Amino acid sequence: MLVFTHEAFAGHVTPRGHPERVERLAAVERGLAGLPVERRDCPLADEAEVLRCHPPGYLARVKAAVPSDGWTQLDADTFLSPGSFEAAMRAVGGICAAVDAVVSGEEKTAFVAGRPPGHHAERETAMGFCLFGTVAIAAKRALDHHGLGRVAVVDFDVHHGNGTQDLLWDEGRCLFVSSHQMPLYPGSGRPEERGAHGQMLNVPLRAGSGGRAMREVYEGVVFPALAAWEPELLLISAGFDAHADDPLAGLEWQAEDYRWLTGRLCDFAGGRVVSSLEGGYDLDALAASVAAHVAVLEERGR
Repeated sequence: MLVFTHEAFAGHVTPRGHPERVERLAAVERGLAGLPVERRDCPLADEAEVLRCHPPGYLARVKAAVPSDGWTQLDADTFLSPGSFEAAMRAVGGICAAVDAVVSGEEKTAFVAGRPPGHHAERETAMGFCLFGTVAIAAKRALDHHGLGRVAVVDFDVHHGNGTQDLLWDEGRCLFVSSHQMPLYPGSGRPEERGAHGQMLNVPLRAGSGGRAMREVYEGVVFPALAAWEPELLLISAGFDAHADDPLAGLEWQAEDYRWLTGRLCDFAGGRVVSSLEGGYDLDALAASVAAHVAVLEERGR
């Protein structure tokens, strides 16, 4: 399998005490250590890829807001440093390259260890640490560039993927599934939020419900929906902040839950899976969860 990353991700620097910090990269590397994966650098995305989901004016505003030093604050918790724009463009470029490799049959599975994350970025709004909707952009590339007819996105970050939902709301060729703690930031993700074509499935989970509740709802609701959709490619928004040790939420999952869930998701789309890092803010939990997730992707990608 392929792992896409780049040293430029360390150039996206957030203020001291911010949970989405550079040190997350070292935790991800600890999780990847010893796994037999092929590493590739994330290329810079062409701006046309961002424009698959975001309007030109928004892209221009983000680019213009990048400071020459220090930080620009886009909302209460979303910051730009001098290296942030390159990092965000390489996150987009990495997932597009991963989609290209998997759809072409070069590899069956890929993981993009990029930052900043993307699933909270709405069409014209940066929020929740996110600038561009990386996974939504990847879905549009698979559909419009590669000509796939059915793609699925599964977002198991503890927070609802409101940005991905916004960007794919009218996209009838893409099933979007989000499991998330509710109530919790950003406040969206109710079951009645179904998309313009009924192609969105939001699965709220109660705080403290643990891995057993997650397995039950995936077996009972999510996997039947994926089976009925018959996707040709599965994209994962891989947030690891549902872990019991994460400071931002309380779903109480363990690394073994990510191992189980990843294996079951690989049963769909003929095993063609591209996963992209989202949240996960306890460094030890992030390392353990990435190790479990990517080990399964590697095994299933052989």
